[in-house]
Amino acid sequence: MIVRTKSAEETRQLGVELAARLLPDGTALLFGDLGSGKTVLTQGIAEGLGLDSALVQSPTFTLIHEYDRSPASGRGPVPLVHVDLYRLEPEEVEAIGIDEFLSGDGVKVVEWADRLPRPPSAVEVRLRMGAGPEEREVEILD
Repeated sequence: MIVRTKSAEETRQLGVELAARLLPDGTALLFGDLGSGKTVLTQGIAEGLGLDSALVQSPTFTLIHEYDRSPASGRGPVPLVHVDLYRLEPEEVEAIGIDEFLSGDGVKVVEWADRLPRPPSAVEVRLRMGAGPEEREVEILD
């Protein structure tokens, strides 16, 4: 399926819709260049899971952010594990124990998934820049 979005809000809304396909423990592998909308899509996925999407930022420097389902935090019913592999090589990805995160509870979103040595079965999402500054072409492959 290929979807063309014309704004960040439309890309975020696509993420909201994608969240339903990922429940309860699915994984989305995101592929795309810098600025292609991977984090915006992840914010939409978080919103679709009942989480505060404003808290979702790219974990480029921390590598992994976990958004908890703790009732005390007021967050949603399903945890989100957001991984950004931009700074790592495939052999480094294995060393951080990525398999453990991807096999855990909750929805997992992996930015720069091309750095995974052996991608798990997951929904692949390929994002490409469109003609306008906020336009994106999003290809979703099961």
